[in-house]
Amino acid sequence: MKKNLIILLFILIIPNKAFALIEVDITRGNLSPLPLAVSPLSIDDKSKKSFEKILKKENIGSEISTIVENNLRTSGLFNPLSKEAFLQAPDIANLKPRFEDWNLIKAQALITGKVTYVDEKLRVEFRLWDVLAAKEMMALAFTTVPNNWRRVGHIISDKVYERLTGEKGYFDTRIIYVAEEGPKTQRKKRLAIMDQDGANNKFLTLGNELVLTPRFNPTSQMVTYLSYFKNLPRVYLLDIETGTQEVVGDFPGMTFAPRFSPDGKKIIMSFAKDGKSDIYTMDLENRLVERITNHPSIDTSPSYSPNGKFIAFNSDRSGYQQIYIMKNDGSDVKRISFGNGIYGTPVWSPRGDLIAFTKLHKGKFYIGVMRTDGKGERLLTENYYQEAPSWSPNGRVLIFYRETKTNAKGEGFSAKLWSIDLTGYNERLVETQTDASDPSWSSLLSN
Repeated sequence: MKKNLIILLFILIIPNKAFALIEVDITRGNLSPLPLAVSPLSIDDKSKKSFEKILKKENIGSEISTIVENNLRTSGLFNPLSKEAFLQAPDIANLKPRFEDWNLIKAQALITGKVTYVDEKLRVEFRLWDVLAAKEMMALAFTTVPNNWRRVGHIISDKVYERLTGEKGYFDTRIIYVAEEGPKTQRKKRLAIMDQDGANNKFLTLGNELVLTPRFNPTSQMVTYLSYFKNLPRVYLLDIETGTQEVVGDFPGMTFAPRFSPDGKKIIMSFAKDGKSDIYTMDLENRLVERITNHPSIDTSPSYSPNGKFIAFNSDRSGYQQIYIMKNDGSDVKRISFGNGIYGTPVWSPRGDLIAFTKLHKGKFYIGVMRTDGKGERLLTENYYQEAPSWSPNGRVLIFYRETKTNAKGEGFSAKLWSIDLTGYNERLVETQTDASDPSWSSLLSN
């Protein structure tokens, strides 16, 4: 969805720069998530009737609060309390919470608010309260078209997450992936896109051709991906909003994993030909192709650093597949992975401090991270087969896909999306309508 089609007015109601005594530990496994209450947003009868007519929703206030609650819960950092325990009605809590009531159910933070229908627009006000200090921490309002109600829930989640953790949120985002159906030997693969919580799923291709490795551009409005036309690999650009598709290149040999540069002006990829593979870039304005590596080995899976100055990639130039980094012109190549096993699919964190990777060791696949100098390697999750990590825009969470084993008849195969945070504790299944692989996480849509 293009940003210029969305009107979201952020209005600070009551500025409050005082920081409450609420600490959320995001540096390690949070075994005691912060107890937090998300009160249903209050709504007057007139507005309720308007939204019921427009959106076919009985109570849009409760719907939005449920989105906020689910987002914060899935982060693993917060424990939204059961609404059955609430002692104060939403309309009263929104005006002035009785902090003793919320203390009684052991809430440390409280979210209240209200929804109204004003000038054919949805207006949502919300407040974040520090229950322990009995103070308001934040108050914001959003005005938009009614159909954007789910996005408002995600944006509120992001604002609360940022206020309580000190880091940007990642909820107002989308995931693009390869939707898979059918038996393992005859898989139908389509590009699909959805909100990060699995809602608003939409198929972008018909499934007539094999599609692989979709990747967002920096604005999340364009996608590059690989497709096979008459068994020949082609790199495509796709405008998500309009559906306009463009062939970027029709290259000899095999093409792998195209990605955008951080400024969105280039695509980087690898071409395989005559038993070797090198990394190339293409300028999207003039279609000029530049060779970055030239080595009698297999160089694949390039990924830019956030500042665009460096490229991570994997190569077997040392005898078996490891991770390397180099300058963006191909110079100063350095190997950074030295652990046991085979390393692949390096992806630079949006924060620039870590590189995620896939590792194969003793028949198991791992998703891990290491610093950009190769030190501090941490393996976050292991399984029979898992691959293709992609970062959330705040660099806190990774999404990837995992396959299951099959029996002798090829039965029992599935491919699913999973996510895990940097602590390695909050691993969860990401719900999709079909089997899914090759996920890519967008940037924040509300930036």
